[in-house]
Amino acid sequence: MSEVILFLADEDAMVALGNRIAQVTKGSGLIFLEGDLGAGKTTLSRGIIRGLGHAGAVKSPTFTLVEPYEIGELRAFHFDLYRLVDPEELEFMGIRDYFDEDALCLIEWPDKGTGFLPKPDLTITITPHKHGRQLKLLSQSARGESWCAALALEFK
Repeated sequence: MSEVILFLADEDAMVALGNRIAQVTKGSGLIFLEGDLGAGKTTLSRGIIRGLGHAGAVKSPTFTLVEPYEIGELRAFHFDLYRLVDPEELEFMGIRDYFDEDALCLIEWPDKGTGFLPKPDLTITITPHKHGRQLKLLSQSARGESWCAALALEFK
């Protein structure tokens, strides 16, 4: 497993990183986004989804649990599990149907879905830092490993 630590100064830097993540993932895979409320998970997701080519609004799926995006041939699903009461609710909504090789799934608050979510390719943990945000990227698959290598070269 590779670990990459990045420091981002502001929202623009977070969106730029999201754009780059979109490029390295090529629109498929599973990414967990962790961090406290207001850490920047949705901002990073917005950068990723726009980086895939989506031109419209990217809103937080806090109340809907998932926002789907059809971007040409690409499909992306942005999940926010913050309001999930019981992880078993994911089974009722057919969560497993979203995870295939042809889609990119971004999941905020993955700990709320423990036991019902597959292992991610990449976990990104966002924490406040005196100069903005610290992001820890932890690969958890061969695909995640290659993403971390590409991002480490560009952002170091």
